[in-house]
Amino acid sequence: MTRTAFEAVQAARSEQKITTRALINGVVDHFFECHGDRNASDDAAVIGGIGELNGQPVTVIGIQKGQTLAQNQQCHFGCPEPEGYRKAQRLMQQADKFGRPVVTLINTPGAFPDVHAEHHGQGEAIAQCLLTGAQIKVPYLSIIVGEGGSGGALALAGGDEVWMFEDSIYSVLSPEGYASILWKDAHRVAEAAEQMRLTAQDLYEDGIIDRVVDEVNDVAKLQQLRQQIAEKITTLSALPAAERLAQRHARFRKF
Repeated sequence: MTRTAFEAVQAARSEQKITTRALINGVVDHFFECHGDRNASDDAAVIGGIGELNGQPVTVIGIQKGQTLAQNQQCHFGCPEPEGYRKAQRLMQQADKFGRPVVTLINTPGAFPDVHAEHHGQGEAIAQCLLTGAQIKVPYLSIIVGEGGSGGALALAGGDEVWMFEDSIYSVLSPEGYASILWKDAHRVAEAAEQMRLTAQDLYEDGIIDRVVDEVNDVAKLQQLRQQIAEKITTLSALPAAERLAQRHARFRKF
């Protein structure tokens, strides 16, 4: 039976999803986590560091939701603060300096919307993250593994290719927000989800993303994802940097 768009939203938000940290530990070996933005603090919502993929050093950056209430409070339920985006930016710049491919794993309802975040330059931090992602010369792959909400997700979704898990969504805002703004009725969330075309299959058909990958729910699927990432990085690495950058820029200009 075909799943509705709102059922896809619920699946993307499921607590049963594999965590970003588990994905990182499965995709790369010897992961060394880097902390802090070298400016203010460390944001628990953003995990970033260096690992090895089939012997090749890579930089991996992910947005993490917690598994307990305490963990979710610490990482704002997967909503990064400016310090998180600045940490991601510095790790991208470091990767570019040392020639390491970048892989981002995205699962966020959106950037954290509190007063602290605004005072610390949330919009500017997202913009700088986008700019850095557009400029790095190394291969850059973005994967939406759960929720991909608004600019908070887009900040790390500027790769040469953008993939999505089967049980994931990607949209300018939540279907609840869409229904509230358009119809002044948040209860029409299921109808909003259908109209927004936010599922992985919808976005693939519309040319917004490049691949729908199998949901990772066991070791075999995790190893399959690892191999797919390794193969794509090899393909992207074979291109001259100038050509890779030109293709990346052309990809986003068409939108």
